[in-house]
Amino acid sequence: MTRDPNYIIGGLGLAILASGCLWRLFVWAARPSTSPDPWDQEIEKSLHEPEAVEVCHRCIEPVSPNSWFCGHCGCAVGPYNNLMPYIHVFSEGEVLRNGVNDRLPPSPLIVAGYLLVSLNLYLFFAPIYWIFLFRNLSRPKESTVPV
Repeated sequence: MTRDPNYIIGGLGLAILASGCLWRLFVWAARPSTSPDPWDQEIEKSLHEPEAVEVCHRCIEPVSPNSWFCGHCGCAVGPYNNLMPYIHVFSEGEVLRNGVNDRLPPSPLIVAGYLLVSLNLYLFFAPIYWIFLFRNLSRPKESTVPV
């Protein structure tokens, strides 16, 4: 190990910088969330009533509490679908279908997520999926013309 004072000061500076970054990370993580509650007391009470109906998150159609899939659109809606190995495959398929069929905002995080998930699930067929994904992302946005 060398006794060069430049290395010693540089290492000390990096150690101080790293400890400051870790301290800020700790303070940020320990701070409680201050986001307001979007539900008022009336809505919260109506959600927990016995006559409240569960709806599909994709098509907003009512679904029975014990169903695993929406009867209208086929979306996976069961409470434990992602924990069941066989049903989990359908949830993954729905996410990947959304990547090639639905309008997605082309943010780098979304694109990277779809690329990594498809590479993990498809491996050899991932480049074929990527062709459809990028074709979907490059489609022009639909113009909304007022009627």
